[in-house]
Amino acid sequence: MENIDQRYLVQQNKISDGDTKPPVFAKVMRSKEGKFEGVSFIKNKEKATVLTVAEAQEAIDWATKRKPNAHEYSTRIICLGQ
Repeated sequence: MENIDQRYLVQQNKISDGDTKPPVFAKVMRSKEGKFEGVSFIKNKEKATVLTVAEAQEAIDWATKRKPNAHEYSTRIICLGQ
């Protein structure tokens, strides 16, 4: 059985806040069949979705295209322990 490398989170910071406010993390929404449907950003790191690098990139791409104020945020992939 293949071991899937799922150990990444998508972290987002508002650029204008600098380091004054804590970051938010991506929670991926999926259909019952497991198909990617979108992303919401939440404050609770423990409830964030743990992803592979490819899934994390898909979440960033979706947020960049679909969120109207995406240019106001710095979005990046971080390793689970960071």
